[in-house]
Amino acid sequence: MREYDFKEVEAKWQKKWVDGNIFRTENSVPGKENYYVLEMLPYPSGKLHVGHARNYTIGDVISRYKRMKGYNVLHPMGWDSFGLPAENAAIQNGAHPAVWTKSNIENMKRQLKMLGFSYDWEREIASYTPEYYRWNQWIFKRLYEKGLIYKKKSLVNWCPDCNTVLANEQVEDGKCWRHSKTSVIQKELEQWFFKITDYADELLEGHKEIKDGWPEKVLTMQKNWIGKSYGTEIVFTVEETGEKLPMFTTRIDTIYGVSYCVVAPEHPIVSEILKTNSEIKAAVQEMKNTDLIERSAEGREKRGVFTGWHVINPVTKEKVQLWVADYVLMNYGTGAVMAVPCHDERDFAFAKKYNLPLKVVINPIDKETKKEVILEADKMTEAFTEMGIMTNSGEFNGIPSKKALTDIAVFVEENGYGTRTVKYRLKDWGVSRQRYWGTPIPALYCEKCGTVMEKDENLPVKLPEDVSFSGTGNPLETSESFKHAVCPVCGGPARRDTDTMDTFVDSSWYFLRYCDPKNIELPFDKNIVDGWFPVDQYIGGIEHAVMHLLYARFFHKVLRDMGLLSSNEPFKRLLTQGMVLGASYYSNNENRFLYAEEVEVKGEKAYSKKTGEELISKIEKMSKSKNNGVDPEEMVEKYGADTTRLFIMFAAPPEKELEWNENGLAGAYRFLTKIWRLVMEHKENMEFGEINLTAVSREDKALIIKLNQTIKKVTESIENDYHFNTSIAATMELINETQDFKTNIIEAGKSTSESKKIFGEVVRNIILMLSPFTPHFCDDLWEEMGNKGYLFNEAWPTYKEELTISSDVVIAVQVNGKVRGTVEVERGTSKEVVEKLALEIENVKKHMEGKTLAKVIVVPEKIVNIVVK
Repeated sequence: MREYDFKEVEAKWQKKWVDGNIFRTENSVPGKENYYVLEMLPYPSGKLHVGHARNYTIGDVISRYKRMKGYNVLHPMGWDSFGLPAENAAIQNGAHPAVWTKSNIENMKRQLKMLGFSYDWEREIASYTPEYYRWNQWIFKRLYEKGLIYKKKSLVNWCPDCNTVLANEQVEDGKCWRHSKTSVIQKELEQWFFKITDYADELLEGHKEIKDGWPEKVLTMQKNWIGKSYGTEIVFTVEETGEKLPMFTTRIDTIYGVSYCVVAPEHPIVSEILKTNSEIKAAVQEMKNTDLIERSAEGREKRGVFTGWHVINPVTKEKVQLWVADYVLMNYGTGAVMAVPCHDERDFAFAKKYNLPLKVVINPIDKETKKEVILEADKMTEAFTEMGIMTNSGEFNGIPSKKALTDIAVFVEENGYGTRTVKYRLKDWGVSRQRYWGTPIPALYCEKCGTVMEKDENLPVKLPEDVSFSGTGNPLETSESFKHAVCPVCGGPARRDTDTMDTFVDSSWYFLRYCDPKNIELPFDKNIVDGWFPVDQYIGGIEHAVMHLLYARFFHKVLRDMGLLSSNEPFKRLLTQGMVLGASYYSNNENRFLYAEEVEVKGEKAYSKKTGEELISKIEKMSKSKNNGVDPEEMVEKYGADTTRLFIMFAAPPEKELEWNENGLAGAYRFLTKIWRLVMEHKENMEFGEINLTAVSREDKALIIKLNQTIKKVTESIENDYHFNTSIAATMELINETQDFKTNIIEAGKSTSESKKIFGEVVRNIILMLSPFTPHFCDDLWEEMGNKGYLFNEAWPTYKEELTISSDVVIAVQVNGKVRGTVEVERGTSKEVVEKLALEIENVKKHMEGKTLAKVIVVPEKIVNIVVK
């Protein structure tokens, strides 16, 4: 018998699939409905990790299953290949980013093929190629023409030593990632912005269209990120200058409790204040230099400084101090806040720190007595932020604060103090990056014509080769050939924009290019895209819930409004796979994790190779920093791609966390070997053809029923939120019963021609149902059973509903009320036969010894009670 050699099997079938070009997809096939399966494209770091393997295995199983269900399936792959890591590698290693990126892509592509994924590689894209980023520039131009792109000054992270802008991930504890000696500051630079806020309401409204296919958690995260707030913009007056200072609040019911006001350090009024109060300049600058993410972090101590100026509350006419504070940001509201310490947590902490006044204007209601509880400001230890009863609020005293929200807003509007309005937390998307490895922005600056865009026929504006990767400044600034250009309008001298686009631009429309990747006239053909969109199933990590998914939805709606496509949303269904967890080993004495080479695992315990100390094991998210990652290529080398795929799908439902366990891999390998032997050792006992159900034995019928029940269970489990683990478990049950049938019927010499047909039919369907999970393995067994072609092109098994219901019934047998056995009979069997079978059970006979049979009570198809004395 030929043994299972996974290396031989997988190499053989991967070659056959390539030679047969079986994964190539046509944009339409007569009689077949299109189905688009897509996993989020990877950054080509050079090496797959287990998270990649899980994500792509999920997509591949769905793709193969849908193909077998009769769909014309699109399953493409590409590379999100611009970005900071490649540029950093160029700086550190002296390799050009393109060389580094291409090498990484080649290696990762090899790894993807090694796992047997069914990608149509003819549709492969890579965002770093001019053939792709040309269309980034083309879309940028169209957005500019439609007024959806503008340029303005904005704060960026700036390293004075490197003389360059840093991404948020390059700022570590407020210092530059390249060296810890230099503090990163906030600097104002001219930046390009996409007007995503123009689509804020539609992005919220669009949730209704996708709510049945997207996780509720993702929709909630997007809703919170967009942050639509209904409130009032009320205008305070600066006492010293008479200048109007608008402030936005969602709690106008607290207007009587304002005890000071605050502006962001970037607010325009601060420049005027500094002209009269230069003593606070250093403090303001320090606040401005603090990273915006750090400033908005919860629990962080707030910093501020009194300006020496005051503002007048338009409702109470009271004068309060005006402060500059780092917890107020210019990117929300108006950049100015009316502070109500008794009813806002941040204001309360700030007021306590700087000994500012407190004033209660809302009292809580006791939940039991329903009576008002009087708060005393000087005894409060935290802000009361809920609704209650108005107090110290003039004519609004005594009414519920919920009602006061409306009443005071109306009062403010009627008296000309402000207006009711809507604000968003979402801000326009800044896309300028002062880096080389990205799409060049196709803008030029001409002294005569101003800001102009490059002509379409001159796209792509290619990245130049004559750049210096010194680690200081923007490399594009070092290219004279790039900077100096010809104005596309007047033909005079012009200067190119040396910024590149945010890499989120690349991933905001790549899924459309897959549909028409060779188009040289347009980004894609509308008719082709409309045939595939929206994507039927999108798969990726929940960490992309906001940025990528929100930007992709924005792009899709903009491209629709430009007439380039018809659908409203890019992704019909979204599956966010769970994290992969691995064991990290910690020293109890030193309280640190140990690297793999320091750890010796013996059974279920681990020890330090250096000290012999027993280590503490923690199951945590796999990461390089925790040294608990698993290289999927090592697992493929040791157990095979099919075993790795099977374990990944069986260990947990796709949306749940998966705990990596090599014992589970070994178990999956044993399971496949068991099936291999079942087929290889008993091929001659399998017959194929129409089964005569009227000529089968009771054992034959039971196996046929189990087969139909399993096909139904497996199909429903896949269709119902892709519970692949349940599908595999059901198939395992069928295999166990098939093994019993082989032992008790085939090997026992009790088989008939019908028995062999049933045996063959069951094994055939087991191979079909496992093929999306273990494609190489199943294709090989399919061939061994005498079949031609590929399981990728076979139809998914079907079941007969009438054969999912067993005609047998299991009846409990009691002796004096205690169950002593069971009998299994066909429904409708007579009481006399049931009684006879019950009395023949050995355990029943044992409990009747020495006793007299009084009577036997048979409840048809339910129970037999034997009464003895």
